[in-house]
Amino acid sequence: QVQLVESGGGLVQPGGSLRLSCAASGWIFSINAMGWYRQAPGKEREAVAVFTSGGNTNYADSVKGRFTISRDNAKNTVYLQMNSLKPEDTAVYYCNADVTTIASRGNYWGQGTQVTVSS
Repeated sequence: QVQLVESGGGLVQPGGSLRLSCAASGWIFSINAMGWYRQAPGKEREAVAVFTSGGNTNYADSVKGRFTISRDNAKNTVYLQMNSLKPEDTAVYYCNADVTTIASRGNYWGQGTQVTVSS
C-alpha cells in the first residue's frame, strides 16, 4: 500500500505565496508520475502541475509562470510553489502518484489540502 500525505495549505491574501508538499510512503519500487490536481467548489478536478511518466513537466495554462513543481526523489516528495496567488486558485489541492510497488502498479491520491485565496 502507498500513502500520500500533503501539507502546506491555508489562507493567503491575493498576490501571496504558499508551498505545498506531498510525501509518498510505503513499499515503493518506483514513482512513474506524480503531481498536483485541484478541485474548486462546483467544478471538476483538474491537473495543475504534473511530472509525467514520459519525463515531461506539464502545467495548466492558468498557473504557468506563477506555480512551480519540484521534487526530491530521495524523499519521494513533490512540492508546489505557488506565487502570485489569485482568488480563482482557491480549491482543494490533491497530490496524485502513479506508483509501482513490489506487488503491483497503482494510482494513488492524497487526502487533499485546502488553499483559500481571499482578502
